[in-house]
Amino acid sequence: MKVLVIFLSFISLVFGAKTVKSIWPEGKTFSGYLVDHNVSVALIGNIDEDDMQFLSEIRNGEKFYELLSKDGTLLQSLIPIGEEMQIQIIRARKDGKYSFDIVPIHYTEHEHKAVIPIQSNPQNDLLRATNNRKLSNKINYFFKNNIDCRRLRKDDTLAIIYKQKERLGKPFGSPDIKIAMIETRKKKRFIYAGNDGLPTMKTCKAITYDSKGNQVSAKQIRRIKSKHKFDMPLRHIRISSRFSYKRWHPILRRYRPHLGTDFAGRRGTPILAVNSGTVTFSGWKGGYGKVVKIKHHGGYTSLYAHQSRIRVKKGQKVHKGQVIGYLGNTGRSTGPHLHFGLYRYGRAINPMKVLTKKSSGGFSFTTKKIAVKGAKKNRVRVLKMLKNPPKNFKWDIIEKNYTLVKDKKHYIQNIKR
Repeated sequence: MKVLVIFLSFISLVFGAKTVKSIWPEGKTFSGYLVDHNVSVALIGNIDEDDMQFLSEIRNGEKFYELLSKDGTLLQSLIPIGEEMQIQIIRARKDGKYSFDIVPIHYTEHEHKAVIPIQSNPQNDLLRATNNRKLSNKINYFFKNNIDCRRLRKDDTLAIIYKQKERLGKPFGSPDIKIAMIETRKKKRFIYAGNDGLPTMKTCKAITYDSKGNQVSAKQIRRIKSKHKFDMPLRHIRISSRFSYKRWHPILRRYRPHLGTDFAGRRGTPILAVNSGTVTFSGWKGGYGKVVKIKHHGGYTSLYAHQSRIRVKKGQKVHKGQVIGYLGNTGRSTGPHLHFGLYRYGRAINPMKVLTKKSSGGFSFTTKKIAVKGAKKNRVRVLKMLKNPPKNFKWDIIEKNYTLVKDKKHYIQNIKR
């Protein structure tokens, strides 16, 4: 797939078009967005049933981009669903019809450094110096429980090394802080990004693993020990595909979000309810084949797809561990497996952060001390920065001078016509 970069000066000559950055309004539906732009809601009827679920992943307050003609007609829209994939709406130049697709978000990522004198507090001073609000919010998160910012004095020093995704000349997504340092009263205090991405002031961090070798936090351990924890949907677990916002689909031969976990197994393997609840759907659901959905307490809904045979009906009460169907290969599938999805208040979450496997011997956890990757190296880099402070990179508020038009060969052909 190729990215076509079209400069607005060129677009203005051909289309008289402009790129507009917008914010997805609170409570705005996808169909409402189409109506606002005089796009027929019949477009929704042409969306693949498997892709319909991704419409609920559009988040309130999300930045997205529109390409508008001189008279305000929507030519293209790129609406992120996460940091990896985006909804793409394109108006064909030939007949004016709109098409829908889900394509990867293309961005660059660069490392930046900053050395800043404290004037009020680290969060506000970093925002003024970089004009990156997500970065300033992240530094506040890093310092929480590690640095008492109330004790800092004017002209103390903040130094930071971070990586930032960039899209259309603007910061995109959450910055990745590698190291931050505060120097106050001639003492330097370093905060590193641990191997789990969480802030730590130690170059070695205690990491806890469960009996399967998965890293778990103290909060996760408490959840695992809770009686409300969700069990696995199969007795014998073999994961064939994990939760991802960008996975190469083996049948569609294109990137798609994979909002669930696939468990491989033999056809006819019993599928178990992960928790007690009420069956809200039982039947055929497009590419998912035979599906059961169960509503649980706490805003959770579980989904079990590609079943060979279903054993429960809509409205039926089920208990944790009850057989609700059998593993199969129905719908859009390359082989017998269970696609298991978990949703909370309608939004897909990674099931493996919630599911747990119980054993007769209870839960076992092992704690090891692991060196924080890059901590010592980044510490040396910060000390060099203090001797020769770099020029701080500021994300200026400027009009976009280009836009990215993604992927579709037929759209490229339409431009040339």
